Amino acid sequence: MSADATVARPYANAAFAQAQQEGALIPWLAMLTTVVAIVTDAAVDGFINNPLVGRGVLADLVLDVAQEALTPSVRNFVRVLAENDRLAVVPEVLVLFTQLKAESEKCVEVEIVSAFPVDDAQDQTLILGRALERRFGLAAHITFAVDPDLIGGAVVRIGDVVIDGSIRAGLAQMATELRH
Repeated sequence: MSADATVARPYANAAFAQAQQEGALIPWLAMLTTVVAIVTDAAVDGFINNPLVGRGVLADLVLDVAQEALTPSVRNFVRVLAENDRLAVVPEVLVLFTQLKAESEKCVEVEIVSAFPVDDAQDQTLILGRALERRFGLAAHITFAVDPDLIGGAVVRIGDVVIDGSIRAGLAQMATELRH
């Protein structure tokens, strides 16, 4: 686990709890995305990493840029992050918040990376989605990507689990076995 994730986790949990209490998971997700866009902007990032800029000034800067895009509770959340010198971990807060949202909805993110475009991607999505739902009781949000470096086969990422069925991985394993 990265240091940013460790620092961000309590903030993500607090944001998620507040969003649930408000019944506003999707709006919070959108507003956190807005905050991430602001704090990762090169100009703002320069202020965040400048020890001469006060924490209150940082909060005001982010909130001024956001204007009316944030609800009062998200504005308070930004102030707490700034006061605790945690604006730099907002991107990780967003990642963790998204994971908490998916878990609460019993949904898993699935990414399928193949060497070539998948034919009938919609059919594959339906089949894989139904299989995951039957096996784990989870709905699946499936995305497809292409990576020609795989040579053939596919890499499937389901949450934190990676199943590498690519030819590139098979060749690497074969090379390792031949060396021993």
